[in-house]
Amino acid sequence: MIRPTPGQAVYFYTFSTSIYNYYEVHMEIKIHTKHGKTIAEIISNKIELRRVQDALDIMADCDYYQETRSIIMYKENIIPDFFDLSTGIAGEVLQKFSTYSVCLVIIGEFSGDLSKPLRDFIYESNKTGRIGFVENLAAALEFLK
Repeated sequence: MIRPTPGQAVYFYTFSTSIYNYYEVHMEIKIHTKHGKTIAEIISNKIELRRVQDALDIMADCDYYQETRSIIMYKENIIPDFFDLSTGIAGEVLQKFSTYSVCLVIIGEFSGDLSKPLRDFIYESNKTGRIGFVENLAAALEFLK
């Protein structure tokens, strides 16, 4: 298997069986190297993380294709219910990342109008060094040092 070098990407496709036979890019996994670590950045124009199985699939793709245990995702690629702690989705998903020793950083705007439980959750998560919520890619890469 050919593995991409840092800065290259792997693309995942959705195949159509229609008469037009087109291919649609599903998501891109871009590789970064920082502090000697290989980090996978998930790039997509749609929601990629809707349920626990999606998290497991993303972790497997990153581990198999890029041999990385550090993942960066964008807030807009995660179902909004993830950020409503009463749904339990965040707890279930992040438990899987913890169980499989995979670091996750979510990039997004987290300084605005957040509920107190979510604000506390983000604060505590950022202290662990394994799960992070940051505002930009540079901060995400630095978090994963």
